[in-house]
Amino acid sequence: MKKLAIAVLAVFAAAAQAADLPATPVAAPQAAVPAARGPALDLALEAAREAITTCAAIEQKVAVSVVDSAGVLKVLLASDGASARGVLSGNNKAVTSLTFKTATSVLAEQVKTDKALADKFAANPNYAARAGGILLKVNDEIIGAIGVGGARGSEKDEACALAGLQKIQGRLQ
Repeated sequence: MKKLAIAVLAVFAAAAQAADLPATPVAAPQAAVPAARGPALDLALEAAREAITTCAAIEQKVAVSVVDSAGVLKVLLASDGASARGVLSGNNKAVTSLTFKTATSVLAEQVKTDKALADKFAANPNYAARAGGILLKVNDEIIGAIGVGGARGSEKDEACALAGLQKIQGRLQ
């Protein structure tokens, strides 16, 4: 294999010399892709743990997802005994909150009277119109979202998500 690689390089160098080209390929410049804003991994993990601890104190087995501003999953934690449905729900709530730029509890109320919004939710089974998804912000800039799913009563999911946010809010950058 090593001999083959050397032979290929030799052929490439000879062809480049014959064509009066540089012997090594020159990569085309690529624009740097900016990193998505989001909570630092340690803060995302801390928020998720706080949400799980808060829900455990009220005997709720939940899952918590934290996503960055691009919707990339940073953290997914599930308490012992959490259901697969709760895991999916928490992730969907985080992404829904981020997509619509508001808490899912607000969306749950809006869906009741806004037919266009209700149609969007009906068209995408991944959207969650139940409380438990909240935004992470620095000043007015959205940097991600937290979603909690699996509690008996989505208002409990939201309370746990808010506890996670409150734990880290002052350290978000």
